[in-house]
Amino acid sequence: MPLVEEYGAQPPIELLRLLVDRDGLYERTEWEWKTVRDTTLIACAAPPLGGRAVLCTRFTTNFNMFCLPEATEGMLQTIFMSILGGFFKSWNFAEPVQALKEAMITSTIEVYTKIAKELRATPAKFHYSFNLRDVSKVVQGILMTKNVSISNPDVGTKLWVHEVSRVFMDRLINEEDRDWLINEMMEMLSRNFKSPIERDDIFGESKVKFGDVLKIDSGRIYEEIKDTNKLLKALEGQLEDYNDASTNKMNLVFFEDAILHILRICRSLRQPRGNIMLIGVGGSGKQSLVRLASFMYEFQFRQIEIKKNYQAKDFNEFIKEIMLATGVMGKEIAFTMTDSHILKESFLEDINNILNTGEVPNLMLAEDRDYICQELPNQIKIEGS
Repeated sequence: MPLVEEYGAQPPIELLRLLVDRDGLYERTEWEWKTVRDTTLIACAAPPLGGRAVLCTRFTTNFNMFCLPEATEGMLQTIFMSILGGFFKSWNFAEPVQALKEAMITSTIEVYTKIAKELRATPAKFHYSFNLRDVSKVVQGILMTKNVSISNPDVGTKLWVHEVSRVFMDRLINEEDRDWLINEMMEMLSRNFKSPIERDDIFGESKVKFGDVLKIDSGRIYEEIKDTNKLLKALEGQLEDYNDASTNKMNLVFFEDAILHILRICRSLRQPRGNIMLIGVGGSGKQSLVRLASFMYEFQFRQIEIKKNYQAKDFNEFIKEIMLATGVMGKEIAFTMTDSHILKESFLEDINNILNTGEVPNLMLAEDRDYICQELPNQIKIEGS
């Protein structure tokens, strides 16, 4: 990432090289030498593409180099098939459903390989960036089910189609790309799943839907939703409950796309560290759908309140408040951020850190760490009891 200078130097890399070569660094204000002892530097790097430059050889000569090759399809199949097979077996899925594990994993890896090769990123499609996380997200979606919701191989096949559509198809921006992916999936259904399901059965007027909104009061079961009228009544009932409990009433019309978007949002909310990016013109109802979905899951809906002279420190305090509420007190919060909230680019950097690592560097002070150490055991006792 550091920009390469005219003669090949990268200043941040040179600082690290000084640390490794001379066991220390200069203090910046007084230019006093600071020796660093009993420290081992472990560095990770990726191939020089996409903004990554070749590392200086004067730096790499200080390391023992280990090159890790990209995982082969056979390795990926072994890893994910073990995960899925163990899940099916532990929850006592029917034998015909358990037999789908090989077709599900093989087809998912095949979709990932083809889409990464065929649908490359362009200036208009800069977010067409696919990696192995997408494969794990498909498997994670399948792991949300129970044996009572997947009673036969046809439902299991539809589940696979649904999860691939949520992970891969929802990122595609035009009908041409979506139609290409649908054709690939239908070909895999015929070849790998040996399924007689037709295209109109899952991508026709009645699209395949999975969710847990039908049995909210009697236990959330991630299942296929066949009855659209029943789904519509459930959403209308939840909207009525929301308006009764809130002063900010909403008057929503549940047309097909709105229903599908609610199911997408709910799917993300029920996943650990789930996140979703809603893209659309202003005023199209994105925040309203998130509010309703958060209410259905009994999550707190939180947004930052923009005030005069709102600074990065105010944003960090808000993030700290949310982290302490969720991490220590165990509260469930749906944090929603719009483009109008991005007053400084550092806000995006903090959000990126939360999504990638789960933390913001230098956010917690010493007193915050003391508070966490004191309160967390008490909360664990309460949860345990």
